[in-house]
Amino acid sequence: MTLRVLLAGGGSGGSSAPVLAVAQELRRRGECEFLYVGTSTGPERELVESLHIPFRSVSTGKLRRYWDVQNLLDLIRIPLGLAEAVAVVRGFRPQVAFAAGGFAAVPPLLAANLLGVPTVVHQQDVEPGLANRILAPFATRITVTFPSSLSHFPRHKTRMTGNPVREEVLKASPGEAGSLFGLEPGIPLVLATGGGTGAVGLNQLVAGAAPSLTPTTQLLHITGRGKSMPAPAAGPRYRQLEFLAEGMGHALAASTLVVSRAGLSTLTELAALGKPSILIPMPGSHQNANAALFAREGAALLLREAELDSERLAGTILGLMADTARLEEMADRARALMPLGAESRIADEIVAVARG
Repeated sequence: MTLRVLLAGGGSGGSSAPVLAVAQELRRRGECEFLYVGTSTGPERELVESLHIPFRSVSTGKLRRYWDVQNLLDLIRIPLGLAEAVAVVRGFRPQVAFAAGGFAAVPPLLAANLLGVPTVVHQQDVEPGLANRILAPFATRITVTFPSSLSHFPRHKTRMTGNPVREEVLKASPGEAGSLFGLEPGIPLVLATGGGTGAVGLNQLVAGAAPSLTPTTQLLHITGRGKSMPAPAAGPRYRQLEFLAEGMGHALAASTLVVSRAGLSTLTELAALGKPSILIPMPGSHQNANAALFAREGAALLLREAELDSERLAGTILGLMADTARLEEMADRARALMPLGAESRIADEIVAVARG
């Protein structure tokens, strides 16, 4: 019997990556029919369509905790998105709906609940964001990455599972990255990324550090769409790309060190591949707790954007790259922090809820 699953989330790659990892696991188990509901402008569409999953977008307002003129427009977008999502869910007739946070998950999962469809919500980060706080009371089941997150949700319907990893990351090849990105053999690679939507502050720091890094390293810089920037005198060992879908796993696998924001999807992939990292969390966000956990466990080095300039970042990167023993220890600690197999455990919960 075909299992019909509504998948939701977007606005960033971070909220869609674990959803797609679980979809891959469900697909391995048997006949499934998926529909993914996301945003019209986020990077999730490319990730979803690379797995040949049908995609629909609905209107959605971003759930901001600060004043912005867009908040006024979002007062219109949110109910419009809910109405659109109700029509999508009614047409698809899913047996269960699944999301892993992000503002784009709210309309489709609330619509599913309104239509009597059971829902599973996954909490990636150490601290729940506003989207999951809204969805949790309506969820049939909640899964979490860390034991410390259990206290934020009703215990009777919450399970600890860890965080899923996409198949293409687990099977990624450093050799494939060499041919994809024109890497020089034998020269260590630093990968810098601000996530699917990019991060201007981080991009400026990395681009400014590039000329100091490229005499001894290669630097692959994922800027986010529309956020590329000049890096004078960086030379041919510095390469910018706006976004990677299928190739991101290969880039991670080939890297010696990763410089990144601290979204939990990225951190989970770093842990799965055993990659040491320098984390520069988004200021004033839930990423601070994620980065602090990895730093406390010795899996990453935590730096604050407000205290950084490009010269200090370059010096920190070069210092770590020269300390092979520390890089190996950070890699081992990262692997130990995030056990594999979460996609299977979450798939078990989804199937149980669908049959419930």
